[in-house]
Amino acid sequence: MGARLLDGLAVAATIRESVMPRVQAFTARAGRPPGLGIVLVGDNPASELYVSSKVKAGGESGLRVDLQRLPATATLDELLRLVDALNRSDQHDGILVQDPLPEAMGKGASQRVFDAIDPAKDVDGFHPINVGKLVQQRAHLVACTPSGVIEMLDRSGIAIEGRRAVVIGRSDIVGKPMAMLLLHRSATVTICHSKTRDLAALAAEADILVAALGRPGFVTRTFVKPGATVIDVGINRVTDEALARSLLAGSPRLAVFERRRSIVVGDVHPEVAEIAGALTPVPGGVGPLTIAMLLKNTVTAAEARKSGK
Repeated sequence: MGARLLDGLAVAATIRESVMPRVQAFTARAGRPPGLGIVLVGDNPASELYVSSKVKAGGESGLRVDLQRLPATATLDELLRLVDALNRSDQHDGILVQDPLPEAMGKGASQRVFDAIDPAKDVDGFHPINVGKLVQQRAHLVACTPSGVIEMLDRSGIAIEGRRAVVIGRSDIVGKPMAMLLLHRSATVTICHSKTRDLAALAAEADILVAALGRPGFVTRTFVKPGATVIDVGINRVTDEALARSLLAGSPRLAVFERRRSIVVGDVHPEVAEIAGALTPVPGGVGPLTIAMLLKNTVTAAEARKSGK
């Protein structure tokens, strides 16, 4: 019997439906919809796809979404000036600068940009003030992907309290905030990374295993406790034929790869479905939740700014 697939599209739709009355109430009260400013620098194909999905979802939910573009040749100072303008805008309640930034902007550019965003408009939850509040369990704007995972677990009836959780990956964007949110829900949490010894053995102790390391098919069945819930945060574009065939053997998605010569896969090997109790697919798992939580954060930021909190 295979793992129960956790439908991120369905959960995301439910979240977006729950946000709609708040959008309508805010619009009626403020005389304008909640506003989201998105900044895209350069022409990274993956970023273009992510941003177009966010713009579309925001518009469908009744938000004002303004996409600001800068060329790949833009300087960090030009980007920071644009962020400052959005900080001062009365029409924008949330700001999102799509990562990654062009390498030419230099090492540490992303952090400088995150630091420059008004914490009250930081709908990605990356500003140091919002990260600090998350640690203290009093943040109202939390990183979208980890908070989306918590929504997925709750709405799928998967208990967190008292469970053993293992997070593979220690990024500021997913790994660390994911671990903190699980800890706040009374899970016993272990964070693993590239230097962790006996990684597979540690992972196999988890009731809830979150894979967020950015390596296609890295988590195999040896990492998974029978019946565990496995959350695959990875989004990896695979163009290597040998790798695609090893990951997609027997799957109808292999035909998609053969047609397009490219396919998106997660950090979790498909064989894990044979042993896990529940599993998020890629695509269709965590990705839609990230966008839904972005919209929810934007409305939360708008309500807080309107009330003066």
